[in-house]
Amino acid sequence: ADEVRKEVEALAPGVPVLITSTATRKGLKALTATYAQAGKTLAFIGSSGVGKSSLINALVRDPEAPLPTAEVREKDSKGRHTTTRRELVQTPAGALVIDTPGMRELQLWTAPETTTTSFEDIDALAPGCHFSDCRHRSEPRCAVRAAVEEGRLEATRLESFHKLQDETRALEARQDVRGRIVERAQGKIMSRAVKQFYRGRDRE
Repeated sequence: ADEVRKEVEALAPGVPVLITSTATRKGLKALTATYAQAGKTLAFIGSSGVGKSSLINALVRDPEAPLPTAEVREKDSKGRHTTTRRELVQTPAGALVIDTPGMRELQLWTAPETTTTSFEDIDALAPGCHFSDCRHRSEPRCAVRAAVEEGRLEATRLESFHKLQDETRALEARQDVRGRIVERAQGKIMSRAVKQFYRGRDRE
């Protein structure tokens, strides 16, 4: 468990990592005390069959209305897809928990102003790059890629950084297209309103 925690913490520096087990109830007390408190809403996300509903059942402890679950497959020890719709349940502590169907990936909803909060380690290395606008891809004398080659930065961190940058640019492009569509639609509405106004004056 400690090795798994260290691996996850290396992938997401600064993100709290809790190891839990519905079989032994390990970590559930810490999860409840830290997050599942009255006035808070939690969303459990992850691939199908990883145990989201089982974990929520352990937190809720309501034998009369448990969320449906399924045992892992014996042939490959993988979970089975069970949840087919979103569920909102309340824990004894008063927290609201959202159970969701399995998701393969999450995408940005709004483009962040900066990635420094999520990638402080890369942001700290960036000033050492030769170019101030270095994207840390193929530019020469890149301090970030040098840190990866020297083992001071996980390669997966840089991959995640590039993925977020690509998603941000794609999102901004989609928003720009939608903005132009809305602007043209508003222009047409205004044009029709002006024409109707002058038609009304001509009739007078």
